[in-house]
Amino acid sequence: MTPQIEAFLEMMAVERDASKHTLAAYGRDLADAELMLASKGGLLKAEQEDIEAWYANLAVRGLSAATAARRRASVRQFYRFAMGEGWRKDDPSRRLDAPKHGRPLPKSLSREEIDALMNTVASQDGAAALRLLALVELTYASGMRVSEVLGLKLAAVQRDPAYLIITGKGNKERLVPLNTSAREAVKAWLAVRAKPANKSKDREKPIDSPWLFPSHGRSGHLTPRRFAQLLDIAAAAAGIDPSRISPHVLRHAFATHLLEGGADLRVVQTLLGHSDISTTQIYTHVATDRLAQVVHKSHPLARKN
Repeated sequence: MTPQIEAFLEMMAVERDASKHTLAAYGRDLADAELMLASKGGLLKAEQEDIEAWYANLAVRGLSAATAARRRASVRQFYRFAMGEGWRKDDPSRRLDAPKHGRPLPKSLSREEIDALMNTVASQDGAAALRLLALVELTYASGMRVSEVLGLKLAAVQRDPAYLIITGKGNKERLVPLNTSAREAVKAWLAVRAKPANKSKDREKPIDSPWLFPSHGRSGHLTPRRFAQLLDIAAAAAGIDPSRISPHVLRHAFATHLLEGGADLRVVQTLLGHSDISTTQIYTHVATDRLAQVVHKSHPLARKN
């Protein structure tokens, strides 16, 4: 991480109010480019052909089109900043073409699979099961991002609110509703979480912490990786392929099932916290495909394959 990259990230944080996740992504992309271009003098001294060779090599390294597109955007933004600061007089990335790729449809689960997952978790005993059920219910009921769910403070839910105020990407606030099932799951978890820790061997015992889902880790709360691991175990027990599920898939299922039920696209956009409705529209394709399958399977005049 060079001083110039650090200055760029500081500008993004201060002037553009970039989130910590965006800054981390920019930092990784630029650090990788700096490393790959080290023999050419790094980003500040690389020539146009060096940048083009670096970019072409991303596919050789096995990076997806989406990752390559993000790294291209990171480098181009950096060079615009470098020119503004007078570090370079030209932009060697100006001729990089965005990779052509179709936008993949988001993974989702059927309503029956969601029910099976929740029933499986609810049938288990112990604090860990109650915590996981609260996590799954909250994510599926609200469509919150995994970082938003895990970043909930205890004070936000102690009075059993029907709505939560969430600060999402770009520090934008939005209101998300909680259904009865999610609120009951949270209350059940709070009842266990409030008990003083004992000396049992239960490593999932909650600790004194301001977070709703505390952990002994550096962040102080449960990590996305741990949440994903717990979901994998529960999915396998519910007869669902663990490769088809993740905390983000629960958010996808929330949006897809709302649209299948006739929800307005703008409402779903607001609930998800999308700044651009085109991001939300991708869920309409998933919902349409699902409805077409239902018609093909259930309609008396549908063709038999």
